[in-house]
Amino acid sequence: MRVLVSGGAGYIGSHTAVALLAHGHDVVVVDDFSNSKPTVLGRMESLSGKHIPMHSFDLCDADKTEHLFASEQIDAVIHFAGLKAVGESVAKPLAYYRNNLETTFSLLRAMNRTGVRRLVFSSSATVYGDHAPVPYQEDYQPLSAASPYGRTKVMNEQILTDVAAVTDGLKIAMLRYFNPVGAHPSGRLGEDPQGIPNNLMPFIAQVAVGRRERLQIFGNDYPTDDGTCERDYIHVEDLAAGHVAAVEHLDDLREPVRPFNLGTGTGTSVLELFHAFERAVGHALPYEVVGRRAGDLPAYWADPARAHRELRWQATKTIDDMCADTWRWQSQNPQGYPDA
Repeated sequence: MRVLVSGGAGYIGSHTAVALLAHGHDVVVVDDFSNSKPTVLGRMESLSGKHIPMHSFDLCDADKTEHLFASEQIDAVIHFAGLKAVGESVAKPLAYYRNNLETTFSLLRAMNRTGVRRLVFSSSATVYGDHAPVPYQEDYQPLSAASPYGRTKVMNEQILTDVAAVTDGLKIAMLRYFNPVGAHPSGRLGEDPQGIPNNLMPFIAQVAVGRRERLQIFGNDYPTDDGTCERDYIHVEDLAAGHVAAVEHLDDLREPVRPFNLGTGTGTSVLELFHAFERAVGHALPYEVVGRRAGDLPAYWADPARAHRELRWQATKTIDDMCADTWRWQSQNPQGYPDA
């Protein structure tokens, strides 16, 4: 299968592209490098031993998107491209609504005109909102979100559902994943956030490598075992394998659009993850507890049974695996990917 990976130079996209190539698929990447660096492509090709056709433009440009589909044979699309920082989305809602919806519109129009009928969409556990019972299950309604970023995911899921209902043969897997962490075991691919990291693991990694003074833990008085928030952390390699499984099972979906949770089904607290990273590094790291952060839920994790049952996928890597691979990446690349 020849798969177009939008946002394929990003953190999850790059790992998924390499996994697709390892499973015998061909890959075409499109990325505007707004949240990634062109130097990742050479590493992807080195790890896979294969040439990866690369198109650099903004998918909001419908004309360029249609030209891409006209010039490349494409059998399926995995759609990662989009802005993803929750805090930034609150400050810049219009940018998030424009980018995250327009990229989907462009892809759907181009797919429709060229007869491409397979799509895997990068969704998020944020669509479950603040009131879904834990563990989160795919049939929960109504979907909601507390940020413009999250609402773009809810809107995209509804758009895809409506389009699939009137498009013969269109099959869409919507993958709701939880907290991606980790890195390629080679240390050559990893998470390289621009500016101050928004997520816990890359922040810890930057503390460990000396780029940040200490970790701030937002509250230790939650109703959890150690008082810190619990999340479902999933290794990016497991996540990439989930996308491969999804694209390979699209033709067998029970219905035109099917959501799947990709998670481990286990909650891990902030302190548990932090201490696991200390084990990977081999020494203690500095941290301080500060006040709670507005909007943080005490604990949530996935029910991944549907993905296991229908996609024959399940997460296999442990928290210690996630931390060891992240530290290998960060210690080998203390400043992230080099500039082009």
